[in-house]
Amino acid sequence: MTTFFKIFGVFLTCTVLFCKAGVPTALVLFKDDFLTFFIVCTAGGITGNVVFTYLSAAILRKIHAYRAKRHLIHKKPIFTPFNRRVIKVKQRFGLFGIAAITPLMLSTPLGAFLAERFFKKKKKIIFYLSVSVVFWELVFYFVVALF
Repeated sequence: MTTFFKIFGVFLTCTVLFCKAGVPTALVLFKDDFLTFFIVCTAGGITGNVVFTYLSAAILRKIHAYRAKRHLIHKKPIFTPFNRRVIKVKQRFGLFGIAAITPLMLSTPLGAFLAERFFKKKKKIIFYLSVSVVFWELVFYFVVALF
């Protein structure tokens, strides 16, 4: 029964905080079992990507409905220095950049929210974020295995 709790705990941790807490926890608990480490971390990371991408889309719809109801949406976009910076980052790095830094520097919910905010194709967002999860998982495992 304790094995189930270990796997479930790592799965939930990988769902929300992939590289910050999930992968290090999995490395400690499953140090010699690569297959269990890989399956649990990948399943947790991909599940987190799917759940938080769809949850972010629902949140963004609610925000838009609220702003439309309160007449807070402007017909002509207002460009502030912050908006200009956000547009530069989006154009320079794109979805690939967001997906690359999400497991390392951002959390899965924040990365999915940003990706959903800027890019609307959910399948593409989930694919990029999932590939990034698998890549960083393998990188961490083999770095720890080598040292």
